[in-house]
Formats: sequence, C-alpha cells, structure tokens
Amino acid sequence: MAVAALSLGVLDFQSCWADLDLPAHVREVLSAAPLVQTPETRSQLLDWALGRTTGETDWTLGNRYDHGVYEAYFQTPGHGRVCEAIITKARNGLAINFPDPAMRRRDPDAMVIGDSSPTDKPTYAERFGRTFDDTRQQTLDWLKTQELVAMPFYAGEDKLGYGSLLIVPRQASFFAAALADLQGMIPRSQVPTNFRITGGVLFVAPPFRHTHFGGKQIVVHHRSESHQEVFAYNLYPGPSAKKGVYSMLLDIGEREGWTTNHCAAVAVITPYENQLILMHEGASGGGKSEMTEPVHRMEDGRLLIGRNVITKEERTLNLPEACHLRPIADDMACAHPSYQGRSGRLTIADAENAWFVRVDHIHEYGTAPNLERLCIDPPEPLVFLNHYIVPGGTCLTWEHVEDAPGKLCPNPRVILPRRMIADIAAGPRPVDVRSFGVRCPATHKDARLYGILGLMHVLSPALAWLWRLVAPRGHANPSIQASKSKEMQSEGVGSYWAFATGRRVDQANLLLRQIVDTPETRYVLIPNQHIGAWKVGFMAEWIAREYLARRGSAKFGREQVDEAPCALLGYIPSQLKVEGSIIPRVFLRVEEQIQGGLDVYEEGARQWREFFAKELQQFLVPELDPLGRTIIEACLANATPDDYRRLIPHPMFRDEDH
Repeated sequence: MAVAALSLGVLDFQSCWADLDLPAHVREVLSAAPLVQTPETRSQLLDWALGRTTGETDWTLGNRYDHGVYEAYFQTPGHGRVCEAIITKARNGLAINFPDPAMRRRDPDAMVIGDSSPTDKPTYAERFGRTFDDTRQQTLDWLKTQELVAMPFYAGEDKLGYGSLLIVPRQASFFAAALADLQGMIPRSQVPTNFRITGGVLFVAPPFRHTHFGGKQIVVHHRSESHQEVFAYNLYPGPSAKKGVYSMLLDIGEREGWTTNHCAAVAVITPYENQLILMHEGASGGGKSEMTEPVHRMEDGRLLIGRNVITKEERTLNLPEACHLRPIADDMACAHPSYQGRSGRLTIADAENAWFVRVDHIHEYGTAPNLERLCIDPPEPLVFLNHYIVPGGTCLTWEHVEDAPGKLCPNPRVILPRRMIADIAAGPRPVDVRSFGVRCPATHKDARLYGILGLMHVLSPALAWLWRLVAPRGHANPSIQASKSKEMQSEGVGSYWAFATGRRVDQANLLLRQIVDTPETRYVLIPNQHIGAWKVGFMAEWIAREYLARRGSAKFGREQVDEAPCALLGYIPSQLKVEGSIIPRVFLRVEEQIQGGLDVYEEGARQWREFFAKELQQFLVPELDPLGRTIIEACLANATPDDYRRLIPHPMFRDEDH
C-alpha cells in the first residue's frame, strides 16, 4: 500500500488493503464488508464512538452544550435489538457503560483456546463439544456484512515492530478508541508499505455472546506459527483490547524466549536525589497501579499506617518529604532481549501506550488529588468506563455506576495515555528491586486467615520465583468477577497466567531463567489491605517504597534480618526506619499482635503451606527446568529461608558480595 494512495478523508480501506501482507481470510473480510474505515486521528475515533462523522464533534474540553448519547446495539437473531454499551459524551471525554453488570469486569473464565497447539488452558472443543472452526467461519462471515473499523497498531512498544490489526463493527468504535489509547494506533497515512501481522489480529463480534455463548464473556484465542488471532465476543475491553494484546505478547515471548511481566514500575527519586527503580508484580488488585501513585496523606499531612479492625486504634507516621516518582509502566512491561545489558539487572520497558487505571478506591473528592485533577481537567478527552454520568456533565472519578441499587461497581476505570502522565520515565530501564504484592484479609483470633505478612519481607531469588508461580489472587479482588469458592485462589504463573495461551511449565521456565540471568536485581514481598488485624490499604507498599529508595543499592546484612516463622515469607527486617521514624513492630512481626498471637499466625502459615503445595504440584512435569524442580521439591520438603538462599546463589546479603 503506497502512502500516496491515502487521503485525509475517511479511508476506504478496501481500495488499498490488498497491497498489505495480511492473512487471506482477513483480506476476504475487508474486501466483502460494505464499508471499512481506518482512522487517521484519535479524535476521529471519538467522533465515530458517538455514531458521528469525522469532525462533527467539538471536543473542546468543558463544552457544556453537547449532550450526545449513543447506543452500541446489534440486531441479534433470537434476541432482537441488544444494546451492548452506552456511550455518553462528557465535558472531559467519553463515558462507556455496559447495561449488563456481568460485562463490567473481566470474567476469569473468559479465555478459551480455539487451536490445537499445546496448552494447559480449556479448549473450545472441551468447553463446547465441537471445534472452533465453524464458529470462527461464522464470525468472519458476519463481519463481512458489517460496516467496519480496521485499525493497525503495534503490540508492545512500537520499536519492537509486532504488527497487529483490530477489526471491529463501526457501531462499537469506542472499542477502537480504547485500544488506540491502550496500545497506540498507526494513522492510516503512516501505515508502512511493509506492514505485516507478526503480533496478532483482534476480531470483535458482540452478537455471538448471545447466539452461541449464553450471554457469557467469551474470548477465543487462535494461534498460528506466525501470530495469534483473538475473537472477542463482548465489548468490555479488559479481556480483549487489554489482556488479549497481553496474550499476543506472551505468545511472541514463548516463541522467542522472553516474557512480558505483569507489573508496574517506577523510578523513585529520594529527597537526596538518589534513584531506585522498583518493579511491582502481582495478581490483579495486587497494588501495581498504586505503586506509581504518590503516597496518600491525612489532612494534617501524616501517613495513616493502619487502623486496627478490633480496637479502632490508629498508628501514623510523619514523613515530611516523600520521594519523587517517575512512572515507567503500570501493568505490563516487556523484558525483551534487545533491552538487556551488562548490569546484571532485569531491564524492562512499558508494553502499553496508556494505563487502564482502576479508581474504585476513590469515593470522594481529594482521595487522590493528582489523579483527580488530571481526570477532571485533562489535556485531551479521556475514556472512562463504569462511571455514572449525566449527559453533558463532567465524568468524576468518585462517581461509579451501580451494579444494583446501593451496590457500586467495583471496577470503575479510566484510560490514561502515557503522554498525559507527568515526568514519565520512557525507554528501557534496569530494575533494582522486584516486589510482589499480595491482597491479605484481616487476620486475628476471630478470623484465622492468611493475612500474616508483615509490612515487607526480603526474599531470596528462589523463593521469589515460587511466589510468581503460585501468584495468589488474594482477598476481595476488585478487578475480576467473584469466584464462588472462598478458598485462596491463584492468578497463575507470573500472575499473568490468565492471559497466557500455552503451557504453565514454559512460562515457569522463562521466569526462572529471567531471575537466574539477573543476579543484581533483588526481591521483596509486600501485603496490601491488611497486616494481621490492621487495615492498611496500600500504605505498606508506599512505606516500603520510601524505605527501599532511601536504602538505595545498600544490601541488608544478614544480621539485620530474621528468618520469618513461616519460611515461605523469607526474612523480616529487624527494624524499618524512615526519615528517623521507626515503623511499629506490630507491622513487621504479625505473630506478636495482641489480637492474634502465635497460634493465629501458625494457622495462617499452615494455609500458605497448603496453598503452595497444591499450586506447585502442577509444575512437576518432565519439561520443568532441573533447577526449578529442585526448588519446588525443597519447598515441599519444608525448606528454610537459608535453604532457598543457597539454591540460587545470588549475592543477596551484604556479606555475600565477596
């Protein structure tokens, strides 16, 4: 496709797609559709999202007079006219709401594998009793009858060049706008003549949710030797535009020998101008986005470390000056081989163009002032999901749509393009510390649960790998539809298993190699929500961030840490001091809390041991790296923290450097 063939008006993609190196069935869809449009600008997509023509909308921020509302509906056999989403123009962007509450967050069972390549995930044939072939062809045939938006983009960082393509019905153009923010788009006048699909193709066909899948969220992943195709049968972008692209990157990494970590990353600059790069991993709801947020303060400027759920006592911390934050990534970071240098540290770059920020914690003005200010008065219109909105009003981060009367949706989101984030740290960055976040329930004599993690634990590389294999989903996860089981759940290997299409063991081996090959990166474990009987929210990770940044490259001496009573928790610092203030011991040694005690702690430790034993068994297959097998077998034999330390002999403590 020659650039000269492209006009500045609406592109009739059918007139020039044939010159691109696209799969034959993609060409057939684009040639048969009555209209195919490819956007040149973001504002075009926002216009189309409201069912309007290019340039019809005045996107001046604060426009009070445009009260546009558009319904993304589809004529569905047997169901008539079905409205899948309502798009409302706000003074500060677009508000997307889904009439069906089940479509407002990711269903953990949405992924189905539609091909015959090796996988540990449910296949289409297993779940539906037939191959995906017929449904796949029906989907392609249906798309041929629709007016379409075809939007080229790159999966992951643009310079990696993993060409991808979205094909979505024009009446669901908001989906394209969301993806364009999340991953970027290639403007139609800039599509290179050598563009080809090496990342994936994302097809969107909402009516099939009702005609084929009983109203459920279903996203079918179909892999080939060259790329992955994602067939999304619902319009909530979480499992498709967001995690579907993540799946494409994980597939690429499997083929090429690297992975995309599920993490946030931030450069933390101390008041003394030292810098620490911290990468925070964990399941959805594990505090990734929060790691890039400024610490939340009380009205008088103090930090509320925690509030005891039994006594209602509060403990606070004076922190006159917090560290300056330069965000690097919010949820996905490519650890591509081309990034890795000689520092001995893992080097990563953001895999996204925007951040899918959950704002369920914001219930009133002033909770997160910087984020609220950016959302209320953004430099350009934003895309909000699951927010209450009056047509023509301002979309407010603390006004969430209700799933039922009096029950707020737990998954309100806003998509923040990186270009709007102040002082972003762009490009590949070497990581000093990798932390792992765990949502913990209140744990005390009347609730003998697994919330026995102290404010921060120091992990050996071998133990850090095990935590990434079991990846606990934890207490009250707001990002996904609730499981009926009350047992502790696992998000799966790497905490990204929900988005991977292949085998667990392959991802486990990749993560192990990543850890072994980066001996200068260190590891900690951090809880959120509760520390024993204390409600802490995300304060533990903010305090740990301040503490670690001030320590900088200094390693702990072995005499400065104690073995945790539960060996899976590694080591506990004997003392944490931040700017002269000592963190109360009850936040470090949970077994010493009056509301719990050693017997409550031991019950929590038992739950962790059983959880690890159950989750790790599935990795003991012939394809597992021999070192990984040794580590897992040591865990099942009740290894001590020092045992784990010796299994991957990285210089973890100060006295091991020589």
